[in-house]
Amino acid sequence: MHIADTYNKKDTVLSFEIFPPKKDSALKNIDATLEVLCKENPDFISVTFGAGGSSNNNKTIEIANKIKNQYGIEPMVHLTCLSYEKSEIDDFYKVLKENNIENILALRGDRNPNVEEKNDFKHASDLTSYIKAKGDFCVAGACYPEVHPEADNSIVDIRNLKKKVDAGADFLVSQLFFNNDEFYRFQEKCAIAGIDVPISAGIMPVTNKSQIERMVTMCGATLPDRFKKIMEKYQDNQEALFDAGLAYAISQVIDLIASGVDGIHLYTMNNPVVARRICDGIKNLI
Repeated sequence: MHIADTYNKKDTVLSFEIFPPKKDSALKNIDATLEVLCKENPDFISVTFGAGGSSNNNKTIEIANKIKNQYGIEPMVHLTCLSYEKSEIDDFYKVLKENNIENILALRGDRNPNVEEKNDFKHASDLTSYIKAKGDFCVAGACYPEVHPEADNSIVDIRNLKKKVDAGADFLVSQLFFNNDEFYRFQEKCAIAGIDVPISAGIMPVTNKSQIERMVTMCGATLPDRFKKIMEKYQDNQEALFDAGLAYAISQVIDLIASGVDGIHLYTMNNPVVARRICDGIKNLI
């Protein structure tokens, strides 16, 4: 099933994101995580891309297959392209078809000085148009409510996002943010630019100080004063910070749903307790 169709059927689509464990021995833990997550009945679960993996040994596909065929939830696999040639993308395409996986999040991928960049795909929009030309997949795109770190400014960023949508992106999933007003301003800019596909808001519950410091460095999300107060007050009390971080995330989600957001995409960090607590907090809202 194409995930884009779900946005036409529901007011608010709920989705989770998980990542493949780095070690094969940890695959058993992902089974326990999936057991809990799937009981929350999300509309889909996205699986991040196992960097450097071939189509034959990539854990992303293995986990996505399990989500769909064992748990009956629609998976969406992340697929990066900067370090792959068209022939390699074609190999992934074939394996996805063989596993009856129909949904892809098309990404450029992060630049890595230790990984050779190829010339076939320079941008996520290139990958999007290449996949859509094959006609079999629903393709999602990523977006940054507070501007992509490599973009010169928000105008350039929105123009690039429009290129991605024009290339065939069926819906968008946002990077995490902690200030809902930033997301609402982003929505307005998209509307002005003629970007009319559904946009799911990416929410990451912060449960420890090092997590927030790492994520802010990576994606440049701004921290509202209310959020800073929580971090400063409870940073030395792990249990209190866990509860406060979840409460803040739930308040974000409630406000987004009340404002008519197309979807909520929870970055679970493979922590099923976090997903369960948030779902309990919004169970009567969607």
